Amino acid sequence: MNQKNETMNAALKQAGAQDKTGRARVKSIAFIGLMGGLSAVLMLLRFPLPFLPPFLSFDLSGVMEIMGGYMFGPMAAFFIILVKILLQLIIQGSFSFGTGEVQGLILSCSYVLPALLIYRWKKSKKTAVIGMAVSTVLVSAVAVITNLYLIIPFYAGLFGMTMEDIIAMCSAVNPAVKDAAGMVIMGIVPFNLIKYGATSAVTFLVYKRLSKVIRGIINS
Repeated sequence: MNQKNETMNAALKQAGAQDKTGRARVKSIAFIGLMGGLSAVLMLLRFPLPFLPPFLSFDLSGVMEIMGGYMFGPMAAFFIILVKILLQLIIQGSFSFGTGEVQGLILSCSYVLPALLIYRWKKSKKTAVIGMAVSTVLVSAVAVITNLYLIIPFYAGLFGMTMEDIIAMCSAVNPAVKDAAGMVIMGIVPFNLIKYGATSAVTFLVYKRLSKVIRGIINS
């Protein structure tokens, strides 16, 4: 009789653990979707920075992407990025026939995924900082390529402009920009260092507190 009770209790405990795991998984998926939505909202609040190319817009949508990655893993971060882009398309549509969205996907992945891989190699505050610093430099380099060979050629062709016209736009806000090299060195690179550096700083400041709250809700 005692053995039967022990077996039944063990089965009930196992069923309870499985149920709790299932509920935690559902809550995690819900938070991933929510973070994608918040990332889209932050994307809508973008704005240009003074003295930098007017076609570049600053936003902090990457905070939700990288925080989601730290909490739920690289695949979750990728889904947060996709949700952000899809919601942006639904709310605003595309002003670039999809090229801006492709660039957004490339840049978000270039920033988030390397930082997460470095962090997963050795989970500590130090490696998190190192990972975000490496990713900030990497995404700034990738942004040079995507802007020069994807975004700028597209807009130039769409509006009948030349590279000289684009450079003139940058020179209007920063007279020191005289050519494509100047646009890269004094425009594209510093913009992305500022944008992703700020994203990293905000993530570092709020991650610990916010992740505790989210994990507490998921595990409750």
